Amino acid sequence: MQQDRKERAMYIFDLDGTLYEGTAHFDYYAALMKQELPAEWQKAFERDYEQMKRGEHAVKIGTAYDTEQDTILEVDPFTSRITAVKSWSGEKLDASMYTDGPQEFDFEQIVAIGDGWWLPFACARHYGIRDCQPFYHETKRFMGTESFQLKKIEGLPAFLKQLSDVFPTVLVTNSDAEDTNRLLGELNMRSIFHKVVPSAGKPAATATLFEELINEFGHMPQTVTSVGDNLMNDVAPALRLGMRGVFIGTSVKSGDRLEQAETMSEWMEREKHRISRYVR
Repeated sequence: MQQDRKERAMYIFDLDGTLYEGTAHFDYYAALMKQELPAEWQKAFERDYEQMKRGEHAVKIGTAYDTEQDTILEVDPFTSRITAVKSWSGEKLDASMYTDGPQEFDFEQIVAIGDGWWLPFACARHYGIRDCQPFYHETKRFMGTESFQLKKIEGLPAFLKQLSDVFPTVLVTNSDAEDTNRLLGELNMRSIFHKVVPSAGKPAATATLFEELINEFGHMPQTVTSVGDNLMNDVAPALRLGMRGVFIGTSVKSGDRLEQAETMSEWMEREKHRISRYVR
C-alpha cells in the first residue's frame, strides 16, 4: 500500500490566489499606482483596469505584455508561442518582430499576465510608471495589517493536512519567505507542506523547479499534480513536463491531464472523492 501511494500522487500548490480567494488586494495595488499618475490620466487608467477585469481589454489574463513596445501578445499557454500581437487599443499588429518559437517571459520586458497581480502592472507601465515594485511591496504590507482580511477557503487547511499525511505536498510561490510565512500563518497552513519554495521566479523557473522536485521526491511526472490560478506559471509548464495540471479559474476547459475548476473549493471536493480510498 505504501508503494502504491507513493506512485499514485504528489501535489505542488501555488499560494497567492490559490490557497485563498478575493481580489481586493489587486484593486488596492491598482489604486496606489493610479494615485501616482497626473490627474488627467487617472480616469483612463481606471477605465482600462476595469475593462481588463471584465475581460474586455486587449490585456487580459492569459496574454503577455511587452513593456518596451507597449504591445499585447496573445500566447498559446501550452506551447508559449505567440498567436497574435495587438496594440493597447486592440488593433492587430505585425507579429514578425517576435520570435517564431516559444516565447521566454520575464518580469521586466515580456511579462506574462498570468493572474490578477499583473493587470494593474500592465496598466501602470502603459501610463508611464516605470517601477511598480514599491507599490507591490506596499500592497503586501497592507495585506499584513488588520485592515485587510484574507478571504479564506473553508475546509482547505484540514483537507491539505489530510492530503499531506498520505502524499508529498509542496508549496511553490513567487512571494518572498517573509510574506509566505505570514500568509501561511494567517491561513493556518504553516506546518502542512513537506517543502516550501518561496521567491520561485515563476514562470521563467517553473520547469526547472518542477523537474528538481520530481527528482527530489522520486516521482514520475505523470503522478505529480500542479494546482494554481496562473495558467502560464503553474499549469502549462507542468503539462509540458508530462504532469497533471489543475487550473483554478474559468478561461480554459478540462482536457488530457488538464483539469479546470472555477474555485479551489470545487476542486477540493472533486479531489476528496478521487483520493477517498487513500485518505481516512
